[in-house]
Amino acid sequence: MTTIASVRTDYHLIPLETVLSDSTHGSIPHFELVTVRVTDSDGAEGVGYTYAVNSGARAFHSLIEHNLAPVVIGQDPDLSEKIWHDMWWAVHYSGRGGHATSAISAVDIAIWDLRAKRAGLPLWRFFGGFDPQVPVYAGGIDLDFPVEQLLEQADRFQDEGFRAIKMKVGRPHLREDVERVRRMREHLGDDFPLMVDANMKWSADQAVRAARSLEEFNLLWIEEPTIPDDVAGHVRVVREGGTPVATGENMHTLYEFHTLMAAGGLTYPEPDVTNCGGMTIFRKIGALAEAHNLPLTSHGVHDLTVHLLAAAPNRTYMESHGFSLDAYLAHPMIVADGFTTAPERPGHGIELDWQALEQHRR
Repeated sequence: MTTIASVRTDYHLIPLETVLSDSTHGSIPHFELVTVRVTDSDGAEGVGYTYAVNSGARAFHSLIEHNLAPVVIGQDPDLSEKIWHDMWWAVHYSGRGGHATSAISAVDIAIWDLRAKRAGLPLWRFFGGFDPQVPVYAGGIDLDFPVEQLLEQADRFQDEGFRAIKMKVGRPHLREDVERVRRMREHLGDDFPLMVDANMKWSADQAVRAARSLEEFNLLWIEEPTIPDDVAGHVRVVREGGTPVATGENMHTLYEFHTLMAAGGLTYPEPDVTNCGGMTIFRKIGALAEAHNLPLTSHGVHDLTVHLLAAAPNRTYMESHGFSLDAYLAHPMIVADGFTTAPERPGHGIELDWQALEQHRR
């Protein structure tokens, strides 16, 4: 029987070409990347990763090295569900989400990559397949950009093939957000898909007021209007705000998604495969969303997520995130006329330039 023979994890600090900004993290000059390489007894390798912004990704690295790797080594990689549950219970008391789930996610992604490679299939086909053509939007991280820079970025996004754009809101005064969204809407035209992201900036009362103030701009959604813990607040924003709500990037368990969906507190579930529990849990969230007749979107890591949405019948726009690994990839994602195509390479098809990443390893 083939078993998992080794698990290697590394921590990297990746600089960004442009300092980004949002209402929660402020200025963002870099992000933390934790990679995982799982090798089986036949020598096949699966690769996974997770990331963070100013939130202690070294803890992910430590959890993988000291707590998860010993659980995974020696197991049959085809039993990914068993492995996931063994990892979950190994760190349950110390985590139950957050750092522990991000660590689990990276290992789980690597195991699914390994399994699909062994089957000789791209992950989206290995998952069952739906449609390799996935609609994609450009996720701007641009709260502090002057308006002219914001509009120039929108033009560049369109030149790059995007046909939907998200911008940040959550400025000190709501009137600033309203004016910036007004300028963007005028620049893009009435029918161009436009989303905004508050990064949990508001209370429920503030979010309802903001949603009503922005309603005239025909937004596809308002993202993370308030903290994920405020279930009743989310329900109020959905019912009283007049604009659909996307949320989920800061929800780290299947149970959190179930609670908010059952309460009617979101319109677009938005899991991040690198912190919700990996591909095992992302797929369950997608099925849960389908059962609630909700359209599925995503947060971050588009190179991984494209496989998950290409296999989801209820998928909608996938985010193309600003924390891109393009400089370290053999095959960066290509966007054409608003869509990207899931690759046919076995596994997730991501080939990282380990030599280029080495200079950022800490």
